[in-house]
Parts: sequence; structure tokens; C-alpha cells
Amino acid sequence: MTTIGVIGAGAIGSAFARAAASKGISVILSNSRGPASLVERVRELGPLVKAGTREEAAAQPIVLVAVNWSKLPAALAGLPDFAGRIVIDANNPIEAPLFKGVDLHGRTSSAVFSELVPGARVVKAFNHLQPQLISADPGREGGRRVLFFSGDDPQARETVGGLINRLGFFGIDLGMLDVGARLVQFPGGPLPALNLVRFA
Repeated sequence: MTTIGVIGAGAIGSAFARAAASKGISVILSNSRGPASLVERVRELGPLVKAGTREEAAAQPIVLVAVNWSKLPAALAGLPDFAGRIVIDANNPIEAPLFKGVDLHGRTSSAVFSELVPGARVVKAFNHLQPQLISADPGREGGRRVLFFSGDDPQARETVGGLINRLGFFGIDLGMLDVGARLVQFPGGPLPALNLVRFA
């Protein structure tokens, strides 16, 4: 699989980078402070994870975005059109320390997010599990930990489903964003934080 760009080097972004690198996938990890601020982080995550600029991460064929909700507009501002590339929305409209949901006026967070990544094929994934579960071994007592995903482009969903499978998780396709994103959105959806295991 090709290199994956990650915008946001916090808990979720770093957990994803660790999981990907453990399966032989190269990652370009970026944040708002620049590559020099990530030297120790990428050293900890291993040789397949490189620090890069936000622009370098955004230029990859698959990009995962995991940024505090209020900082998303700034994190994505000024980037070129994504021109059909896949962008994974791993965000939730909530922030510490209060964890109070943002009023989206009935819209899903993915609908709002999609407006910030013009030209992207958005897939919602990696937002409903705690970071330590994303980076941990997904094998559980002979089963595989479940990850949900959804998106409006069938081919993009298939690609992200394949990535989830390669990482060792069992992916469940929730279909279109308007349905799937609402189910996994935190707060509000019924699926976030459920640590489910699929047994064959």
C-alpha cells in the first residue's frame, strides 16, 4: 500500500500511525508546529513514520485527518484541492476538557468536514474507538476488533475497508455518510466507544 499522510499528531493521529507502521505501511505525520516538533514522536513510532509538513501529508493518495474540532479550519486552510484523493475523517465535534458537543444544527460532522476538504472522497473511520485500541493488537481471543466506516464513494469505501482489514481489524461498512457518519458521531451516535469483537 502507498504512503498515508496524517494531519494531526495527537492521540488518534499517532495511534493510527503506529498501527499502520506495524503493518509495514509508510506514514507522513504532520502537525501545526512543523516537522521539527515531531522528531521525538516519529522516533518513538518507528522508521516507517516520517515527520512532514501539512502540505506533504495532504499530498498523499490517502490522508487521515485527526485534529481538535475548533482547529480543523486552520489545519486544512489553504491546501490544494484534493482532486479525488481519499481523505479519512477521524474527527468528532467535541473537545476536552468539557467534552460538550458542538451544535451542528442537525448536520453530521462529516458534512461539515467535507466542506473543508474540497475535491476529496471523504470516508468516516477511526473516530469511534479510543486511541489505545487503535494502536493495540486488534486480535482478541480468536476474533478481530471492529472498526466502522462510511462514505459516499463506493471505491473509496472499498479502499479504506481494505486498509482496515490490513491493519487486522474487522471493518463494517455503514454505507453513505449521511447514515454511517451519524451512527458513529460522538456525541449523539449509538456506536462510539463500543469495543466490539467479530468472531469468525
